[in-house]
Order: sequence, then C-alpha cells, then structure tokens
Amino acid sequence: MLASMMKSIIEYDRCSVVICDLNHTIIYMNPAAVIRYAKRGGCSLIGKSLLECHNPKSNEIIKKVVAWFEKSEKNNMIYTAHNDKENKDVYMVALRDGNGKLIGYYEKHEYRNKETAGMYDFSRSLV
Repeated sequence: MLASMMKSIIEYDRCSVVICDLNHTIIYMNPAAVIRYAKRGGCSLIGKSLLECHNPKSNEIIKKVVAWFEKSEKNNMIYTAHNDKENKDVYMVALRDGNGKLIGYYEKHEYRNKETAGMYDFSRSLV
C-alpha cells in the first residue's frame, strides 16, 4: 500500500521527476518529465543514459555529485541550477535503500511562482 501511495505522489507531481540508477540509466520519468522532455524523446529516454542527454561538462558535474553522495549518508541533496525564465530551482537528490546505501538519484524542480488557483477551487484540476 505504501509503495502505491509513494508512486502516486510522484505521478501527480506537477514538477518533473527523472530517476536514475548509479549507472546513470534513466529508470523512471513521471508524466510531467515526459511532457517536459518530449522534444528530446519523452518516455523513450527511459532505459537510456542520462549522460547522453548532457554535454561533457555537465556529465563531469553529474559524476562529481554522485561521488559526493557516495562519500556520506549525510550528502543527500545539492542545488544545481536556477532558471530565471521559469523561476525555479533545480536540485539533485540521492536515493538510498533502508540501510543508507546509495542506490540512485533524481532531479528535483521547485518552482517559485505564487499559485494562481484559488484556495479550495474545486472547479479546476492543478495536475
């Protein structure tokens, strides 16, 4: 039951979520990510290397972040970018198993725009 709930949280998040294993293989994209990266292949990116989607400098940084995650169980989230056009911050977040072992990572987007929907507005869906 908990696994279904956790998956639902990610599935209905309006922000893109791209999950990679330690080989940098994209193993999951939520619907928002599939739409966001449609021009790059959308869901066909699943199973491909994230490193194929970035330039050499970005790949070097991604590898450094993963190495930092591996150094300590306390190293779990790092700020990677701000996008002025979309008013959002981007982070890389470590994924760990129940024993604290690093098993992957994901990209997290946090938008800074004020919500435009009215509070408890049942006339529209936000997802």
